[in-house]
Amino acid sequence: MSTDGNKKQFWKRNAAKVPGSIQHVYGAQHPPFDPLLHANLIKAGNKPPPATPGKPKKATTFQEFESITSDAWDVGDDDDELLAMAAQNLNIEVVMETANKVIENHSKQQERQRQDDTTELEQRDEDTQEDVAEDEEEDEEDEEDRVGEGDVTSPEVSFASQSSPYTDGRLVKSQSEAPIGSPKDSAGEHAALHRQRSLPHRPPVIPLVARMADQNTSGTPAMTEREASRLDKFKQLLAGPNTDLEELRKLSWSGIPRQVRPITWKLLSGYLPANAERRESVLQRKRQEYFGFIQQYYDSRNDEHHQDTYRQIHIDIPRTNPLIPLFQQASVQEIFERILFIWAIRHPASGYVQGINDLVTPFFVVYVFEYIEEEVENFDVSSLQEEALRNIEADSFWCMSKLLDGIQDNYTFAQPGIQRKVKALEELVSRIDESVHRHMQHYEVEYLQFAFRWMNNLLMRELPLRCTIRLWDTYQAEPEGFSHFHLYVCAAFLVRWRKEILEERDFQGLMILLQNLPTMHWGNEEVSVLLAEAYRLKFAFADAPNHYKR
Repeated sequence: MSTDGNKKQFWKRNAAKVPGSIQHVYGAQHPPFDPLLHANLIKAGNKPPPATPGKPKKATTFQEFESITSDAWDVGDDDDELLAMAAQNLNIEVVMETANKVIENHSKQQERQRQDDTTELEQRDEDTQEDVAEDEEEDEEDEEDRVGEGDVTSPEVSFASQSSPYTDGRLVKSQSEAPIGSPKDSAGEHAALHRQRSLPHRPPVIPLVARMADQNTSGTPAMTEREASRLDKFKQLLAGPNTDLEELRKLSWSGIPRQVRPITWKLLSGYLPANAERRESVLQRKRQEYFGFIQQYYDSRNDEHHQDTYRQIHIDIPRTNPLIPLFQQASVQEIFERILFIWAIRHPASGYVQGINDLVTPFFVVYVFEYIEEEVENFDVSSLQEEALRNIEADSFWCMSKLLDGIQDNYTFAQPGIQRKVKALEELVSRIDESVHRHMQHYEVEYLQFAFRWMNNLLMRELPLRCTIRLWDTYQAEPEGFSHFHLYVCAAFLVRWRKEILEERDFQGLMILLQNLPTMHWGNEEVSVLLAEAYRLKFAFADAPNHYKR
């Protein structure tokens, strides 16, 4: 079967797994990862032979690609002028020093983490064995008591009806393995109920990819001396009557402490002024202005000319970070609907485009942290005061608007911004890693097929949300971080998986890999290394057009 036939079969088989039709993922027809498809490919054991060398297939044009999507575009004049993003340059020596330190220390930190993890696992095993031994002693005592009282319940039945706290509620021994017709099963059930009540309450388990805490740390460890020192520097800088934004950018490039991230993001995005005395009045005015928009426009969501926009928003909101309970709360989804609808009708040149819903989430999470101390994944926002919720909503709207002002050509008709960036990514990768570039060309994998989502969603579908928040610390510190630096981050991200890419020998394998890169375990260290590599690429290619292009 030819490579072209493999591509058609890949898209057709993935589409078949989605009821109705091909699933549209944020503006492009990208099939989601299908475990059944993946298992069938592996089980079959006969991957299609590689394509015979020859004249490569002509690449699909962007217009043809866009014509098969189902996004509705609202064409018109934008009421708002695009805000020019800050063009101040960071101190190159400071950032390069940071990049070098991150890369040099990464392997040492990873080794120390592996040792700590090994020690922790050994300790857990010891604790588990001790607890199991204690439970077994209690079971023996209970059995002796029951026998003395004339209870002849089978030990196997009693054991089978108890759920072990160390196996996530699964039965240690199935009921089907117990002797049939054993008398007085209720005694074992009573013991299990007593055991369950004695266990501490456990919150719902959050999947690794959805956890906000950095996975390179265990829980919330004590702040290191270096972290405490950096936090003090931030606090001193923010405490002044006029914040030096250039110094704040330099300090923020390597990450922002959680305690000061809300105020720092507001300053770096241009939402708040540098002058401390003016901040409160600006906040009050902007928040009142936002809720004025709600009163003026939100009731029109059911009007005929706004129905399609609101319907698409209403469909997309539940899909936003579905693994995190926070975003499945009705009050949070209502907040997102208002933010996205107001932005869409105030920006008719683009309107709402699938993928913009993702861009609200980092701001919302960071500004929730302004009012709580605990982790946010399971936090019930209804416990917050109404004023706090209104502030979070308005601040999220304005900061998302500031971000989109710098990349709005990503979402206007035909999405020319994404078209240019995907082409630039292809050219950049061909220069920095020709092996990867030629490998994808050989199997006719087009950059648009996987990088469209990287540009449209700013890698939010490829990274856990905790990593996106860390990434955005640097994006907001970097001049034109979202519109320009993101290109180099995508290039570094692609080359990061060169080994896995070169191991794949067909179109299907490459597409499955590129759409489902294994980043669920990533934390601050991996993101810091990625950013350091991206800065090196920018330093080498951004101001050297003759090296950037072929």
